[in-house]
Amino acid sequence: MTWLTVGTDAVLGVFALMFLLLWFKHRLRAFLAGAGVVVAYAISEVIKLVVQEERPCRTAPSIAECPEPGDWSFPSNHSVIAGSSAMAIWALHRTYGWVAAVCAIAAAASRVVVGVHYVHDVLAGLALGALVSWGIAVLLDKRQRRAVTNADAPTVVMQRLR
Repeated sequence: MTWLTVGTDAVLGVFALMFLLLWFKHRLRAFLAGAGVVVAYAISEVIKLVVQEERPCRTAPSIAECPEPGDWSFPSNHSVIAGSSAMAIWALHRTYGWVAAVCAIAAAASRVVVGVHYVHDVLAGLALGALVSWGIAVLLDKRQRRAVTNADAPTVVMQRLR
């Protein structure tokens, strides 16, 4: 096992740590953002069952241990989780978001480098994960704006009456 193979999983711990830190400030939004990562992962599992693309490590040597047959390549689950986490973290905190984006790209690239995914697997995974989390962030933002607008309405009216 090399540092690259350990790194592909360790970056997921970095995302978990960022979500934990964001939990203290954003509570429900951080929880729902994390739930979006789970939704993105579930969608990727369904896609894997439909596409059933063999991994490159089945036909060529790889640095990492090749997953068991039936663990399909497209899309890369690591990349889905990385893309989804990065987008969710970006929506909650821009500075952490930059760090998360770099980690997501590194995690996706490492899956190709260690030989367990093709480039299109990780690109599709990053895109799928980011798209799901972006959609959830948009829905949360609309919900929050609606709540603020409804809460402020009487105050605005009262201020204009004075």
